Amino acid sequence: MKNAIIRTFMVMAGMAMVLSARCDAQAATTGINLAGNWLGTLSAGGTDLRLVLHIVATKDGCLTATIDSPDQGVNGIPVTSVTLKDAKLSLVVNAANGTYDGTVNKDASAIDGTWTQGQPLALTFKRVQEELAVAPAPKPATPSDIDGTWVGILDPGPEKLHVAFKIVNAADGLTASFQSTDQSPIWMSASSVSRSGSDVTISLNGIGVRYEGKIGADLSSIDGTFLQAGNALPLVLTRVKDQAK
Repeated sequence: MKNAIIRTFMVMAGMAMVLSARCDAQAATTGINLAGNWLGTLSAGGTDLRLVLHIVATKDGCLTATIDSPDQGVNGIPVTSVTLKDAKLSLVVNAANGTYDGTVNKDASAIDGTWTQGQPLALTFKRVQEELAVAPAPKPATPSDIDGTWVGILDPGPEKLHVAFKIVNAADGLTASFQSTDQSPIWMSASSVSRSGSDVTISLNGIGVRYEGKIGADLSSIDGTFLQAGNALPLVLTRVKDQAK
């Protein structure tokens, strides 16, 4: 199970560190206008993930881009380089060790291609006219007794993985974000958080993860099970002091 954790598209999304995009002068001479928003769906491991490609043309005709994964709550993944030659588009995303190679159709309304990150996967982007809104941040509320950062270690063998959850109470209820620390510096937003007494469940639908735990009486630990792709691993979370934000 070691490589099952966030190994669909978004080990990529989990690595949205700040990188400078390289401008390719060839993009200015093609006559193809790719600036705008593009929506595609990547099917991997039985999970469909929407990807939003944002392409911007600079004044000198160069192209830059970022990618969002709305189903995983990750936005603004920098594209390291954008190359457009004739109708062939190539993207390099160093944050993911991934590449995309596609062909732009005649009216520049779709890009049919392949995303490669370990293995090639078909990915077609279609132009969308409207700006795709990013979900607003939850409205803050009085902290709950489990607000804060919780860390633990998964042992799928042969290597252990450090993970963390941040739990925050909001006006509409508990929210959470997740980080696979050894794989990614980015926090992924949980799809839902539910609590009944000492029982808490955190779901991340985009990567097929669910954590079911029981909160300790002294509120310093959560003893539970991490479930993903049919696998279940014990996971004890320990509260980290002074890291609730």
